[in-house]
Amino acid sequence: MTESTSATPFYTIGFSESILQHLRRHTVHSHAAHVLPYLKPGLRVLDLGCGPGTLSIGLAEAIAPGELYGVDMEPSQVGLARSIAEASGRDNATFEVGDVTALSFDDESFDVVHGHSILAHVPDTQAVLAEAKRVLKPGGLISVREWIFDGSFLAPDFEVIYDAWATLAELITADDGHPNIGRDLKRYLLEAGFSDVRPAASFTSYTTAEDVGYISRVIEDWFLSAEVRAWATAYGVATQQHLDNLERALKRWIGHPGAFGAVAYGECIARKPPRLIGTPKTPKVTL
Repeated sequence: MTESTSATPFYTIGFSESILQHLRRHTVHSHAAHVLPYLKPGLRVLDLGCGPGTLSIGLAEAIAPGELYGVDMEPSQVGLARSIAEASGRDNATFEVGDVTALSFDDESFDVVHGHSILAHVPDTQAVLAEAKRVLKPGGLISVREWIFDGSFLAPDFEVIYDAWATLAELITADDGHPNIGRDLKRYLLEAGFSDVRPAASFTSYTTAEDVGYISRVIEDWFLSAEVRAWATAYGVATQQHLDNLERALKRWIGHPGAFGAVAYGECIARKPPRLIGTPKTPKVTL
């Protein structure tokens, strides 16, 4: 067996407390509603890039007494997911550290593979989809929901805030990520050999004063942090003057009574084609 390098890059967004608070707000109803109609008790589900597990717990509840397995590259996130599962009494949810491009699970061992905002961060999209297809049973379902930064917005814009999305997109691209992959999900799934591909799009909206307050903390603690400023200037995606202009506009947005924002997503459901009668199961080959 030869040594290989993971295709999983540095996680651009990081794991600051404000980002963790953002991820903890993700639930199966707010961020995976499109897959809920396909879930039923007794299924075996894999959640790729599970993060702190708040979305995973909802998936586990929907399939109980079926089994939910969550995989994430970051040990601290897996630890949080385990804690949340224990606190919520979800004994059908198991979490482990792993690489989504080299899963530890057997071939054809899951009924559903789910991923939210995971393909955006992995350089080799087809490597992730190939692994998802490998571990899915014939006829099994894949569900993905991914960013479309070009369709996301904060309003009022003050004729400059749109640049914040572009700057963040360029940072993710500089880390070999895909900030607009949500609009290409149908193509990627077809290229990976999935069938019955059903694409759609949706927004996650931030409308209340509470929503704006928490988004403002993410903006101030992460996007406007000295660390991210340094990355942006080092990668050449923004100047300090440009970032200063964005900061002033974002602070105006935070305090504006009409503040409203939404993140655009592409979402897609597809199936692994059923095995033809008489076709033998293909064993996994480890190099």
